Amino acid sequence: MELDTEEMKPVINRLKRAQGQLSAVVRMLEEGSECKDVVTQLSAVSKALDRAGFVIIANGMERCLSSETEDLDKKELEKLFLSLA
Repeated sequence: MELDTEEMKPVINRLKRAQGQLSAVVRMLEEGSECKDVVTQLSAVSKALDRAGFVIIANGMERCLSSETEDLDKKELEKLFLSLA
């Protein structure tokens, strides 16, 4: 199953923002920034990645459920979903 690149554009944008945020976390650590600021930024990265993952999995589940040609592997989908928890 392939994901629709058009539907994934918002996810790609979110991941690019998270990539920038993660670079900022690394820079903050290298510069000895305040712990509170680093943790706040790291939390934002984590939430962005979680949201992106949920959208990707939801899109994949929707495509599997609507596809008559592909078998739905519930165990595999469950494993992917739980890996984000």
